[in-house]
Amino acid sequence: LECACGPCIGMGQSPNSAGISLRTFNRNFEGRSGTADGQIYLVSPETAAASAIKGCFCDPMTLDVDISVENPEKFTINDNMIIAPAEEGNDVLVLRGPNIKPFPVGEALPASIEKPALLKVGDNITTDHIMPAGAKILPYRSNIPHLSQYCFEVCDKAFPNRAKLSAGGFIIGGENYGQGSSREHAALVPLWLGVKAVIAKSFARIHKANLINSGILPLTFKNPQDYDLIDEGDVLCLKDVRKELEAGEQIFIYDKTKNIKIELVCDRSERQAHILLAGGLLNYTKNN
Repeated sequence: LECACGPCIGMGQSPNSAGISLRTFNRNFEGRSGTADGQIYLVSPETAAASAIKGCFCDPMTLDVDISVENPEKFTINDNMIIAPAEEGNDVLVLRGPNIKPFPVGEALPASIEKPALLKVGDNITTDHIMPAGAKILPYRSNIPHLSQYCFEVCDKAFPNRAKLSAGGFIIGGENYGQGSSREHAALVPLWLGVKAVIAKSFARIHKANLINSGILPLTFKNPQDYDLIDEGDVLCLKDVRKELEAGEQIFIYDKTKNIKIELVCDRSERQAHILLAGGLLNYTKNN
């Protein structure tokens, strides 16, 4: 398979159940191929071609074949499909089909936040866990309300409804939360469901940036062992979070269910702090 968005997101050519498949693209998360128990191995195009010919794993370097790749002298560039933007953007009428819904925009960070821990997950949660992809979901990429029903489907099918009933809350995560694909929907859908902050042991870099741009606080435990103190359903309170973020002070969260105080860290730049205070990058851009 060619290295493009189709195979990367699990669209088409699913392997047989429990089948072994050699693929030349960049994703082999569980179920990503379109088959839940497919055994996917990522290989080079040369290895894939050689193995397909021999019918088993094969090292192309052992074959008596001279492989050489040369770039053409010139690439053809066709820009006829590019439409120049209007001089007055505000005058452009945007026509939206029934499957295109308004983009979720966060609100300015309030003085305090008191909400339940909606979900507690372990280490190495991928953006596929947060917002699955594939043929069933991809057509709704412009419809965040519809996509929300699949959020954390792999971990807990009841999460979306629980988030709606609670009007949002917190997510508790382990190490390397948000690894994998950089998809923005893994931040936009939780934003639409009312997630105010993700409290984890550590974050994958790109997903952390996406959370900040969406106005969701990415907080880490000062002491990673404090992860064990919070349970799903606990009522948590960030009492003076806006003041603490503005002043660069220590951030504390209070578990009102267990009557304990836990120290957190918000590792961010000065600009990212202003983005979080504004409620996301869109609000920050409008204000500046």
